[in-house]
Amino acid sequence: MTSYNDFNTDREQSLVAHLVELRNRLLKALLAVLVIFGGLFIFANDIYTYVSTPLQRFLPEGASMIATEVASPFLTPFKMTMFAAVFLSMPYLLFQLWSFIAPALYQKEKRIAIPMLISSVILFYSGMAFAYYVVFPLIFAFFTGTAPEGVTVMTDMGSYLDFVIKLFFAFGFAFEIPVATVLMIWAGVTDAKRLGQKRPYVLVGCFVLGMLLTPPDVISQALLAVPMWLLFEIGIFFGRFITARNTDENTEDETPENADLH
Repeated sequence: MTSYNDFNTDREQSLVAHLVELRNRLLKALLAVLVIFGGLFIFANDIYTYVSTPLQRFLPEGASMIATEVASPFLTPFKMTMFAAVFLSMPYLLFQLWSFIAPALYQKEKRIAIPMLISSVILFYSGMAFAYYVVFPLIFAFFTGTAPEGVTVMTDMGSYLDFVIKLFFAFGFAFEIPVATVLMIWAGVTDAKRLGQKRPYVLVGCFVLGMLLTPPDVISQALLAVPMWLLFEIGIFFGRFITARNTDENTEDETPENADLH
């Protein structure tokens, strides 16, 4: 018969094992980012130039970006390179996260978690690419074209980096709408039919968000709002093939790999 002290000891050992595993996963993730950063650092200025191209092509002739802080010429490309390192290592970072939580998932949960994980990475990258190649040219053409007469547009390089990173994340997360929609349906929070009934409200919300994230012109707002709405529709479409989660079903199949640790 297992004593109370033995039970507590097993729980403590299990907790320590999980913490050690988490530490190892975090160290591997950090190492991956640092290795990629080390390889990219010699190209830091080239990376910044590439990211700033959507603005620089619209600057007036003779104008250029400026550095208002003493350390900006070094620190700004450094920050950009670190961001690029995290961006490129994202699949590996998510793999480490998946490897940590996978043993505690049921088989039914794993079958949906893996495609959701892959889809979220692809959609996030797609959102950032859409921002860079479609939205940025429109935004910067608008901003530089509306400067008052006699004012020369010369943007600080640090302020530009902060601005584009915010937009990168905004569009990256906005493109996660199909994943969020499918997960809500799978979790039983709602279903495809009820989400379809809320379509008018979602469409208005997309245009409101587009108004907040883009310049105040209809074209820019539509370039964000319409893709978001289409992604919502894609989420509803795939959500129709998703059965709401039911932990009472398939109990024989739904056994975590580390059930003995709980």
